[in-house]
Amino acid sequence: MTRYAAFLRGVNVGGANMKMTDVAAALTDAGFTDVKTILASGNVVLESGTTAAKVRTKAEAALRDTFGYDAWVLVYDLKTVGAVAEDYPFEAEVDGYQSYVTFVSDSEVLDELAALADDAGPDEKIARGDGVLYWQVPKNSTLDSTIGKTMGKKRYKSSTTTRNLRTLAKVLK
Repeated sequence: MTRYAAFLRGVNVGGANMKMTDVAAALTDAGFTDVKTILASGNVVLESGTTAAKVRTKAEAALRDTFGYDAWVLVYDLKTVGAVAEDYPFEAEVDGYQSYVTFVSDSEVLDELAALADDAGPDEKIARGDGVLYWQVPKNSTLDSTIGKTMGKKRYKSSTTTRNLRTLAKVLK
């Protein structure tokens, strides 16, 4: 059995609203074990004996069937999530700034997002990682940042999801 982090896109942050206990029940009913939700923004740790790709497909189907919304889930084994967090290229805790990781499942989309570094404002930092985009912006400017404005476009919804570095630390505990 492998421990996975399943990151649900757009849950309880302006998208689909649901109780995490109901999410955990739906995923348990779908056959996953040791399902645990972290915070209320679509972070789930679970166990499965199959691949991350199959976990994603099965989790998306379970959430669509249970909650009736267009569910997008990005799934990574916990070792990968740990490596992503450890590789954060900027100082993680900077007063007045938010530190983010955007997980990207489509390499073409990752290329597009990484190219935004050229358009970043003077207070924004953007760096490409292995299957992720690292970024840091001043607090209260996330949605107005180069990445924040782009992320909301429909093209990116099925293949990206962003987490604060502090959230990843909680997922990894």
